[in-house]
Amino acid sequence: MTIERPTKAANAGVRRSMQSNKGRDTKPELAIRKLLHARGLRYRVSYRPLPGVRRTADIVFTRLKVAVFVDGCFWHGCEEHHTVAATNASYWAEKVRRNRERDRETDQLLRDAGWLPVRIWEHQDPGTAVEHISALVGSYEQSMPSSGP
Repeated sequence: MTIERPTKAANAGVRRSMQSNKGRDTKPELAIRKLLHARGLRYRVSYRPLPGVRRTADIVFTRLKVAVFVDGCFWHGCEEHHTVAATNASYWAEKVRRNRERDRETDQLLRDAGWLPVRIWEHQDPGTAVEHISALVGSYEQSMPSSGP
């Protein structure tokens, strides 16, 4: 016996579409990870940088304390590409508003704990995003004390 969960989806088609949205391994994430790996950078995937805080970063450089989030234009309200939902508009507007608020809160929690949060939009060119991430990771690596004698 299956139990139908209540949903805010307007119909079964919308519900299927919502369920097919990936939480990780999206095309933009995979493209960025592939380029980072080709540069010799190693990282953790879909990792919670702060113990006890239910916030998952897409790409994490644990030793350097750099957390990268690849934000979707619709879900995170990109100023350039976000589209207003035609159906159930008030629900989706509130959902995106809360996502943006949570993003700011997450960034502050990470900064307070000594982490560098990095936000990349899904529409950004992966090569440009990787240049940015690599530069940040490189500068953080140089600022870390060496562990050698």
